[in-house]
Amino acid sequence: VQLQASGGGLVQAGGSLRLSCAAPRTITSVFNSNVMGWYRQALGKERELVADITRGGYTNYAESVKGRFTISRDNAKKMVYLQMNNLKPEDTAVYYCNARDSRSSDWGQGTQVTVSS
Repeated sequence: VQLQASGGGLVQAGGSLRLSCAAPRTITSVFNSNVMGWYRQALGKERELVADITRGGYTNYAESVKGRFTISRDNAKKMVYLQMNNLKPEDTAVYYCNARDSRSSDWGQGTQVTVSS
C-alpha cells in the first residue's frame, strides 16, 4: 500500500491540526483489508503508536492522546484522518501513516508537527 501523508505544520499549544493520509494507487478492497494507523517519532525517541482504526471503525488510542485526537477513515475515498485538538508541545514529532494486514506493514512519508509553547 502506497501512502501519502499531509497536513502537518507549526501550531501554538492549544491549537488544532488535521492530518490526512491517502492511498490513491491502492485497490479499494486492499485498502479496506488493512488496519490503518498513525504513528509518531519525536527527536531522539522511538516511533510510537498514536492511534489506529479497523475497517469497521474500531479505534485504539495511546493514553497520551485520548480525548484530544480522533482517527477516522473513509473507505470509499481510501483516506485516513487524524484530527488533533488541544495540541501540546510534547506532541511535536514526525507523524507517519501506516497500513498493516497479516502479511505486510507499509509506511507513508512523515509529516512534521511542531507545537510551540
